[in-house]
Parts: sequence; structure tokens; C-alpha cells
Amino acid sequence: MEFLGDSSETDKKKMKKRFHRHTPHQIHRLESSFNECQHPDEKQRLQLSKELGLSPRQIKFWFQNRRTQKKAQHERADNCALKEENDRIRCENIAIREAIKHAICLNCGDAPLHEDSYFDEQKLRIENAHLREELEKVSSIAAQFMGRPLSHLPPLLNPMHVSPLELFHSGPSLDFDLLPGSSSSSMAVPTLPSQPNLVLSDMDKSLMTNIAVTAMEELLRLTQTNEPLWIKANGCRDVLNPQSYENMFPRSSGRGGKNHNLRKEATRSSGVVFTNAMTLVDMLMDSVKSSELFSSIIASSKTLAVISSGLRGNHGDALHLMLEELQVLSPLVPTREFSVLRYCQQIEHGTWAIVNVSYELPQFITHARSYRFPSGCLIQDLSNGYSKVSWVEHVEVEEQEPIHEMFKDNVREGIAFGAERWIATLQRMCERFTALLEPATSSRDLKGVIPLPEGKQSIMRLAQRMVSNFCLSVGTSNNTRTPVFSGLDAFGIRVTSYKSQHEPNGMVLCAATSFWLPVSPQNVFNYLKDERTRPQWDVLLNGNSVQEVAHIANGSHPGNCISVLRGFNASSSQNNMLILQESCVDSSGSLVVYTPLDLPALNMAMSGQDTSYIPILPSGFAISPDGSRKLVCLKKS
Repeated sequence: MEFLGDSSETDKKKMKKRFHRHTPHQIHRLESSFNECQHPDEKQRLQLSKELGLSPRQIKFWFQNRRTQKKAQHERADNCALKEENDRIRCENIAIREAIKHAICLNCGDAPLHEDSYFDEQKLRIENAHLREELEKVSSIAAQFMGRPLSHLPPLLNPMHVSPLELFHSGPSLDFDLLPGSSSSSMAVPTLPSQPNLVLSDMDKSLMTNIAVTAMEELLRLTQTNEPLWIKANGCRDVLNPQSYENMFPRSSGRGGKNHNLRKEATRSSGVVFTNAMTLVDMLMDSVKSSELFSSIIASSKTLAVISSGLRGNHGDALHLMLEELQVLSPLVPTREFSVLRYCQQIEHGTWAIVNVSYELPQFITHARSYRFPSGCLIQDLSNGYSKVSWVEHVEVEEQEPIHEMFKDNVREGIAFGAERWIATLQRMCERFTALLEPATSSRDLKGVIPLPEGKQSIMRLAQRMVSNFCLSVGTSNNTRTPVFSGLDAFGIRVTSYKSQHEPNGMVLCAATSFWLPVSPQNVFNYLKDERTRPQWDVLLNGNSVQEVAHIANGSHPGNCISVLRGFNASSSQNNMLILQESCVDSSGSLVVYTPLDLPALNMAMSGQDTSYIPILPSGFAISPDGSRKLVCLKKS
């Protein structure tokens, strides 16, 4: 009976407990008050009580419950984030342990030594020192009887070259002579080799693949991460934050020790280009096509070895070992040479990534160190013929000589070799390739001088060859040509002479210089492009007027075009002076390049015939803004 009595009392207490559900209006008003102040005082609670028809006690408990609920939500979110981070670290730890298990020694191919290998190495060093002392004693004794000392032994060990990415795998670089007949000592001045492709072992390919995969992971994080890894310079340019980079990638920093001549440049840029993703991938993975695409940036490029050709038809997982030389269109700025691994990977449907990372070969180590940290681009197909490209350039260079004052700001701020220049050039050249496929009967072609599509394509290819030759002549690269003489005089004029077997056959003399003008780049470009002002500066015209007889637009900007100009000579009844000119402009600078042509050569090009045999000697101007947004103007004649 006592048990039944206790049960009835509990039921009465439950019946006395009331549940009150607030109206939507009350909840909305309480939520708005909670967002303004989570701890209302007594006066505020009384005001809400009168307004909503609730007791102050109900108001007080509602706020307490709401604070408890919000705290629980935050704790759950934090727990989920910590759990994800813990899972990621656990997976990374497992991957590192597996990599350590399968690590091999690059010298002998066996498993790595045990943990006391450091002490074994020190013991060997002590033994070597003792043996050297014994050798010197024997040598001194022998000298007393032979009249001369014994020849000393050569160094027992050569220094090993280690790159940052190779440190990820706890292994030194392969210090082998991979090219027959070459050695690191004989390559003081590296040039693009004429030897066949490198023969690589399976161990070499495995090491290169590991380096490329690690570099790809870093590139993806660089392209997809914003602040604080990237900071804005001058309000618009993305520049790498060194401290954040070292915190995120601690094993890839610290290269070069205390060499104060080493300097890093790291920039990022993005843009939309008028080409689909697969076409871009195909051009960037081909050294010949990429050199034509970036003729103003790439002075020379060569594929040394194809480690993996990738998936058939789309370059997925393709890995190439390449030599590349980058330039600024000026005789005052030295080129930068890299031996890189270029790796392509399809991230997802319609998204590709191409990474370049230095892989130092003893045969091609330059006197001035240039190292390329993981750099490259992320390409996203927009399904309308366009693609979005995000580009990262991250290099470390050694300045053996001071940069010329005219280009110091451009180079050190990452403008001369930076990502913005790559994106601007890519956008302009993709528009040019699209214009190459347009019909020649467009109203852009004046007076119907070029009636055939083949004629238009032939003229555009001839103009592209002219611009490429101009870029090689105005820069400082000698890798693609063997100069007979090359030098820079006291006035900053670089004169080069070389033997040419085709364009035309004989000795060619080039002169290039750089100078500064207190005028905006656009005004100088307009002045040089305008045929009305051309007689003021073009020595080929002797002060006579010129007329545009054909015009091919090759971009959305009106300054991007190819023109055929005819000069008039008042003292002659024949007006056979013809000039082929291409002008191009983008955010990184502009070009005005021209060459004289005779009438038979122009007729050959307009009829769609092969123009590779037409001799051309291009001259022109490369215009670029300096660090103060004034002008640097480069001329080659």
C-alpha cells in the first residue's frame, strides 16, 4: 500500500508539470532580442514580458535554454572539425609510415640503415682521417728516398646535390651522368643538348614520380588557398606570404642556407581564356607548342625524357623531364634556365592541373642557380569554349650580378617573370589561334587582298615566325643559336652575330638595346603602330608615306592585328616596298614587329603556299611598363 501511495504522489507531480509552447511571434521576437544581447538585464526582461505576455521567469529560462543550446551546437561543430582533422592526420601518418617501410637507398638499392647509422658514419670518418694520416707519413718517408712525394689520392666522396622536394623522400638527387659523353664539369655553359633522350632506370622514374606527385599536391593547395597564404600587393596582385608558406610546407623551405644572393619570387594570377581545357593541356604538355604559345617568355624548351606518356588521348598522369629557358625581352636581363619535371593530372571531370618542379641534373647545372618550386596552372573547363586558368609561379634565383636599375622593380616584384605575364600572354595567344580559324572573307581584311582561307593562315604563320625570331634576337639567350660574337657595350647595346642556314643563308648581325621614356606604354604603342607617324622613325621608308593594304585582326583588342604595308617612293615609279607587321598588346606589355618583304614572297604567302622558305629579318619594339608605371621601351634592329 505504501508503494501504491508513492506512485500516486509521483503521478500528481507529473500532472502538475505544464508544457508551454510559445507562439511563432514570441519566438521570433525572442530570437531577435537574443541576437542583440544574450544576457538581458532585469529591465529588459520586464519589457519583453509586457510585450509578449510572458512572465519574467519564462523570459529568464528561455534565454538560459537558448544559451545552452547554442553552446552545445558550437561544441558539436568543434568536435566534428577536430575529428576530421584527427582522421586526416591519422591517414597522413599511415601514409608516411608506409613510405618509410618502402624507402630504399639510392646508392645501393637496399633498405635504409638502422637508427645508429649516424654513429657508423662518424666511425668511418674517423677511420678515413686515420688512414690519411698514415698515408701522409708513408709519403713523407718515401719522399726522403725517392726525392719526391707520392701523389695524393683524389677526394673520396663528391658532394651530393639535394633538392627540397627530394628531401621529402629522404633521398639525394641522382648524381649520375645520364647523357653519354657529358659530365657536370664539362657543362660550364649549358645549351640545349643535341644528344638523344635520356635513358632512365626504373629507380630514377620512381623517384621522379614521387617528386611530381608531391609537387602536384602542393600546387593544388597553392591554387585553392587564399589568405593568409596569399596577400595582396598594391591592392590587386597575389603575392605569397613567406611565413605562412613555411608553416604550411616546412620541408620545402630553407634552401640555399645563408646565401644572401638567393631571392624568392612567388605570384599567382587567374583569368578566362578562349580555349577549351583539353586544347590547353595538349599545348602545355608539348615543348614545341608551348614555346610557340609563349614565344615572348620561353626562349628555348626541350623534352629530355618521357617518364610516362599518360592516358591515351588526354595526357592524364603524363610526366616529362624538360629543359626550359625563360627570358625578358631585353638585353639587360639575363635568362633563367631550369630542368623541370612537368606532370599533368586530371583532378575531376573538366578540371586539369599541370605542375612544374625543378629536378636538378648534374649535366645541366648552371653557373647561376635557378630553382623552380612547385609552379604551374589549374585549368577548369567552362563548357562554352572558354576555360578558367589559375597560374602560380614560385622560383628561387641567385643574383650573381646586380639587376639593372631599369628593370630592378619589375624583376624583384615578380612582374617580369610572374604569373600575371603568363596569364596575359596565354589569353592573347588563345585569341590569336581562334582568329587563325576564322574565314578570310571577313570585313576585317581590307580590300580583299587576302581572298583565300589558306592565304590568311599562311600570312599568320609567317607573322608568328617573325615574332618568334624577334623575341629570340632581342633577349639574352644563346641556346638556340651558336653566336660567332655576342657582347654588351658601355651604352647597353648588345650586338650578336651568328651564322644562319636559312632565313636567309649567311651571317646575321643583330643589335638590341633598352631605354626608358617618360610616356605611357599605350601612347608609345599607338605612335609606333600608326602608319601616319611611321615615316618619322622607320629608316626603311626614307621619310616617305606608307599605306595599309591588308589587315588581319587576331584578337578582341584593336591593337592585336597583322598588317601588310606598302611604302611610296616619290623618286621612283615603282612602289614595291612591302612591310609585314604584327602588333600585339596585353596587360603585361606590347610588341610591334615588322620585316620587309618583296612582292613574290607576299604573293606566295597569300596563295597559301609554304612560307618556311621565305627569308625574314625582323626588327621591332617590345614595350613594357616599369615598376613606377612609366615605360621601358626595348628596340631591336
